[in-house]
Amino acid sequence: MSVDERPTLLVIQHVPWEGPHRILDACGELAVHTVKPLAGYPLPPHEEIAGAVVMGGPMNVDEVDRFPRLALEREWIAAAVQKELPLLGICLGAQLLTRALGAEVRPGGRPELGFAPVEVSDPDDPVLGGLAPEAEVLHWHGDVFDLPDGAQHLASSARTENQAFRVGNAWGTLFHPEADFALVEAWLAVPEMIDEAVGALGDEGESRLSARAAELEDDLVRRTTPGFEAFASLVAANG
Repeated sequence: MSVDERPTLLVIQHVPWEGPHRILDACGELAVHTVKPLAGYPLPPHEEIAGAVVMGGPMNVDEVDRFPRLALEREWIAAAVQKELPLLGICLGAQLLTRALGAEVRPGGRPELGFAPVEVSDPDDPVLGGLAPEAEVLHWHGDVFDLPDGAQHLASSARTENQAFRVGNAWGTLFHPEADFALVEAWLAVPEMIDEAVGALGDEGESRLSARAAELEDDLVRRTTPGFEAFASLVAANG
């Protein structure tokens, strides 16, 4: 519990531009604490938090030679699942959750980048059910993963079989349900992200991403906000 007596949601951030963005709009009843483990900051004891959001980044989950603290983070995530802490992993966060639970994460061939449909198999899932049966969402990843043992498969795309899953109180989603026009614009202000977009989509990649984000924003916000609120409620109840 935080000093102001609100349950604490931990945000694990790996690079400056990949924060929780719209997820925080649903978290007004929570005290939000952000930690950057790859910058040397320690992860808190699980007993001090009520849930966690693990965000994305360009690194691979097994790049422990370059980022030694990834190994510690995977161990921390595995323990969080065992303790049944509510956890939401986005993109790299989903891959870290996968790896922490013993499943394989590997290169997916070529990057899956841009807005494209996902099929969501469980309309009753509290976090992702609002996107069922299908929604066009933002993808920005190069690695893919197998499902951990005991995981419930939740979503797939034409190119990637495992786009989302649930294990107990933990969700992993390879795509970005938090994306809106503002997020895409912020990412396209980052040179590394511009290079990735142009490399995957061509010289018109930036403008195509921005235009599609604007077109889809209202629908995606409407369909994802209840899931973020449900996750925040789960965290609050755990506090």
